[in-house]
Amino acid sequence: MNSFLDSLNQCLNAVNGVLWGWPMIILLVGTHLYLTIRLRFPQRHLGRAIRISMKADKGASGDVSQFSALATGLAATIGTGNIIGVATAVMHGGPGAVFWCWMTGILGIATKYAEALLAVKYRVKGPSGEMNGGPMYAIEKGMHCRWLAIAFAAFTFLASFGIGCMVQSNAISSTAAETFGIPTQLTGLVLAALVAAVVFFGVKGIARVCVALVPFMALFYVAGCLILLALNYQYILPAIQSIVSSAFSNQAVEGGAIGSSLMLAMRFGIARGLFSNEAGLGSAPIVAAAAKTKNPVRQALVSSTSVFWDTVVVCALTGIVLVSTMLAPNGIDASAGEALTKRAFTQMPLVIGGYNLGAIVLSVAIFTFAFSTILGWAYYGEKALEYLCGRHSRTGRYIYRVLMILGSFFGANWAIDLVWNFGDTANALMAIPNLICLLVLSGVLVKETQHYLWEGRLDEEMSDE
Repeated sequence: MNSFLDSLNQCLNAVNGVLWGWPMIILLVGTHLYLTIRLRFPQRHLGRAIRISMKADKGASGDVSQFSALATGLAATIGTGNIIGVATAVMHGGPGAVFWCWMTGILGIATKYAEALLAVKYRVKGPSGEMNGGPMYAIEKGMHCRWLAIAFAAFTFLASFGIGCMVQSNAISSTAAETFGIPTQLTGLVLAALVAAVVFFGVKGIARVCVALVPFMALFYVAGCLILLALNYQYILPAIQSIVSSAFSNQAVEGGAIGSSLMLAMRFGIARGLFSNEAGLGSAPIVAAAAKTKNPVRQALVSSTSVFWDTVVVCALTGIVLVSTMLAPNGIDASAGEALTKRAFTQMPLVIGGYNLGAIVLSVAIFTFAFSTILGWAYYGEKALEYLCGRHSRTGRYIYRVLMILGSFFGANWAIDLVWNFGDTANALMAIPNLICLLVLSGVLVKETQHYLWEGRLDEEMSDE
């Protein structure tokens, strides 16, 4: 079995070398840039978008509030990519990978805006009365390309087990084992039980948990990062300088970073940025389509804020913490990989109950981040399966929920390299049809944005066309 998993891991690694080469980087970053320019820099409306996200569009059609949809989207995006993903990016691409991860977030705000706009515009009401939407519906109804819509839904279904489930459960189990000595099998069983307790309640149950969990987990982790930055305050500016200069350098990075060339810095920074904020992936629009909103542009603005919170704030903080800790006396080595963040947090001097305070903070953060991501992706995968199965989706829905529960257990016990490589492969395969859809339907994006945003009709109800 181990030899098979090793062979599979090598195969996925080779596939990712192709999928995440220059063509993918150009397609992803190019789409971010194109939409940013064509939509007249929607990033400048960030303040208004945050204000709208705090209000409810009373009387609007949909399943959950705009904030609930945003919280569920954030639950799926703020995950191990913000902690372990940034660490592996620094290991493979050097400090410069943090810059490219951050840039992917800045530009990705426009792409996340575009994805949500199309999701709401082309959403449909399912047999059960719930709203269904996302790139598969935009591709089918907007592009009239059914086979590509099916491909996207199939890749989303597969990705929900990789990025959405096994990567997250693996992070929880490995952290629990390293910090508290808890066997991975026990962690897997407990996690599977917790997932089962939530996913069988559907989107409204998932949304309720995410609304309660997301603000706490984000503030808790950010507080931990700020404490570490305060401890290493004199290395914050050198860390930022190292991140920026290394982003455009072909020189090896001190501290043992592996292959820190410009290409690797871009590849791992952009890949981990996509893994973290999911802008261009096409996942978050699936839940954005369920929002109670007056028109597509309002929800598009709300959804775009998730990239800001996820990458511009949380990932950037993680990156600066890691690099500043590397530069400090007796600093950690970049070759530590996924353990890099743990070593940074354990530099907190306080010990509680025999455990380092930083290790406790990180463990709680990883659990809440990863658990909420599993819940968010359980919804995405279920909606993708519903699209694929049609009338038989009810039976498929229950089978899928059981598979997600099993995936939570098995992911907790697999090797981390295999899990991450599978996640990267599924991400790329999802992103390609979604990015094609965004480019082909860019005219629709401009038309809707002009009507509702540029011409000042943001409070207008959308028509039932």
